Amino acid sequence: MQRFTEGFRGYVAAMLICLLGVFVFLLVTPQSREERIPRIDYSMDVAAMRREAPYQVWAPGTVPEGWIPTSSRKTPETGAKRSGKEPVTWRLGFATTVDPEIGRRRHAMLAQSDEKPAAEFANRMANSDKVVGTVQIAGATWEKRHREDKDQRSLVRFLPGSTLVVTGTAGWDELTAFAAVLKEQDRPADAPAADPSATAAPAPASSPSATG
Repeated sequence: MQRFTEGFRGYVAAMLICLLGVFVFLLVTPQSREERIPRIDYSMDVAAMRREAPYQVWAPGTVPEGWIPTSSRKTPETGAKRSGKEPVTWRLGFATTVDPEIGRRRHAMLAQSDEKPAAEFANRMANSDKVVGTVQIAGATWEKRHREDKDQRSLVRFLPGSTLVVTGTAGWDELTAFAAVLKEQDRPADAPAADPSATAAPAPASSPSATG
């Protein structure tokens, strides 16, 4: 019995010494507080959209200060075989500035497509078909949508031949500022012209006329 207790005490002592060593190591080792958010370059996708999209493409003229571009996805992918009938869609995501209320960044995304029906694309990107108002941004009218249970706010603009959606957990002020810096992108001289017969897609019939 004495051997057992002595062996057990030795085991406990060894464990305590090991834990103490780990604690001291963590105490003296510098801890990095720097954010590690992957930053991407979306310029190639802008160039591809300018050339391949059958509609007028929009992209940020400038990125709001402190925002980090984190994702860019174009479908169909550049170089993929197309039938000419599938929609061309581009989603560009950002991490916004740190929200002092929650102590972390929120996110925002620009989505644009010639998918039909346009209303279905807008509903899917916004996760809502309920319009809670409208807002004038740089002389254009955008719908406002809010999905409270997902903390998601969206701005929707129906254009001739395409639909623009600015959406995310960012606040209305941030989304509005982002929509304001979107610029029409020039098409290369050898790119197919956008369909001149395209007309602006109508908003869903159930949309209220309230103005935010």
